[in-house]
Amino acid sequence: MKKTILIADDEPDIVETIRFLVESEGFNCLSAFDGEEALRLAKQCIPDLIILDVMMPKINGYKVCRLLKFDAKYKDIPILMVTARTQEEDRLIGEKTGADEYITKPFDIDSILEKINAYL
Repeated sequence: MKKTILIADDEPDIVETIRFLVESEGFNCLSAFDGEEALRLAKQCIPDLIILDVMMPKINGYKVCRLLKFDAKYKDIPILMVTARTQEEDRLIGEKTGADEYITKPFDIDSILEKINAYL
């Protein structure tokens, strides 16, 4: 059975780039363009992994991550946070919210795929 990955980012180009890569590797893909939609899809579909931007409209990625990771039903879903925020303080916030990985933009697409495969 194909694994499903939720990609949540408010930049459509990034979503489509990651989606193309992920689907070409045989994964199913879900897309969300704001935090509210990401949270709804995560709870509704329970993906196998989430790629989550930090700075999104409605609900930021930190809050989405925290809401999922601190809920027993969703806590085991690996979350790869992808963000332009490169400060150590931002990385620490990502860790505190429960993110499994914190990847800064611009990112190497192959490294994203390696991390996906490591978790799945």
